[in-house]
Amino acid sequence: MLEEFKNFILKGNVVDLSTGVIIGAAFTGIVTAFTKGIVEPVLALAGGGPQPKLTIPIMEKLVEVTEKNAAGEPITKAVNKLIELDVGSILGAGFSFLMTAMVVFFVIVKPMNKLMAIASKKPPEPPAPEVTAELQLLTEIRDLLKNKS
Repeated sequence: MLEEFKNFILKGNVVDLSTGVIIGAAFTGIVTAFTKGIVEPVLALAGGGPQPKLTIPIMEKLVEVTEKNAAGEPITKAVNKLIELDVGSILGAGFSFLMTAMVVFFVIVKPMNKLMAIASKKPPEPPAPEVTAELQLLTEIRDLLKNKS
């Protein structure tokens, strides 16, 4: 049972999956800081706002909003609300994913593949001795002596 468990744990898929989960959790802070500190300002330059507000407007919709007036009484009024696609957050999340994947690949996967390649290498077999006429003669003499006894 222990041998079977060891084989299960040492399978490549289990190691890859657990490595991905651990590294993903560990690099969340780094990726978030990178995204907020570098990606969002660059996207903000393209979008023109303090936040990366790259949006594509789809339509305006009339919605009813209930607010309280100065006396605290509820007032319902109709307001035009712009419905839009938030492309900036999609780009930020995609870039964040690519950065995480790159770090995992170069920090974990590449070194692991290198170690696996080194571990699976077999030592080279020595070349077979060259069969010379002298070696063939000595082999025949040995075989004849073996057969005599």
